[in-house]
Amino acid sequence: MQTTILYIGRDTEITAVMNRLLNARPEWKGLCVCKNEEAISICKEQHIDLVLLGNGIDQESESELKNKLLALRPGLKIIQHYGGGSGLLYGEIMSAL
Repeated sequence: MQTTILYIGRDTEITAVMNRLLNARPEWKGLCVCKNEEAISICKEQHIDLVLLGNGIDQESESELKNKLLALRPGLKIIQHYGGGSGLLYGEIMSAL
């Protein structure tokens, strides 16, 4: 069974890298977006196991985003990911799951 991971970040280049990293593992399905509206729409339409918040999201926007996502999916796991190698990413995701 695949784990669906939603990455939200503001930098399009980093978001593209995250998409590649998340989808490189057959056990993960990565969905990567730059806008809160896209994230909320995805969360309404699909089951999400984990949300990764990337860099560039200001505190107010992050708080609003968390509130909206948790209202849609109570208990949804949401963690910060600000970079690092793919090993760090794997460790963060496995710890959260």
